[in-house]
Amino acid sequence: MIQKLVIASGNKGKLLEIQALLTPLNIEVLPQSAFNVTEAAEPHCTFIENALAKARHASLATGLPALADDSGLCLEVLDGAPGVHSAYFAGEPRSDANNNAHVLKTLKQHENRFAHYYCCLVLVRKHDDPQPLIAEGIWAGQILKKPRGEGGFGYDPLFMDNITGKSAAELTPELKNKLSHRGQALRKMLHLIEHLN
Repeated sequence: MIQKLVIASGNKGKLLEIQALLTPLNIEVLPQSAFNVTEAAEPHCTFIENALAKARHASLATGLPALADDSGLCLEVLDGAPGVHSAYFAGEPRSDANNNAHVLKTLKQHENRFAHYYCCLVLVRKHDDPQPLIAEGIWAGQILKKPRGEGGFGYDPLFMDNITGKSAAELTPELKNKLSHRGQALRKMLHLIEHLN
């Protein structure tokens, strides 16, 4: 029975989305910053390996079950890049504005603007959990030629949802959670957690 869970992320936007979606389970959700947990290294080339590394790191540091997300923007014309490097696409220091500008510059010569957001969520009950819970989500869309909207974070002002025709930054938080890669993965994860509890 999971009663308390640490979220292995320092990203405020991700934390808000995850906490909102976990509310129905009556699990106390705490950010890793509440325990002064440092960010884990993410040296891997796949989302799942990075998410697992982050979850294990947070669980080991806190002694609690940990939920980690690794997600990013994948551009068809770049064979899935920036992918796991989405947060640092324009280099250090990481900046949403710089990353968005870099995407626009990179795609300037390309007609193909198909993209998707991908999310992998991993929950470990203890740091050496041999059977971590894994859920994933994919949100298909296209990259706009200029930013739209004030909400969201990351690449949201450039990412146009195929269903609504709006940028992710123009969606209400409720609609974004319904459509998004993270929302899809979290609903799958809720289902897995409910079967644990």
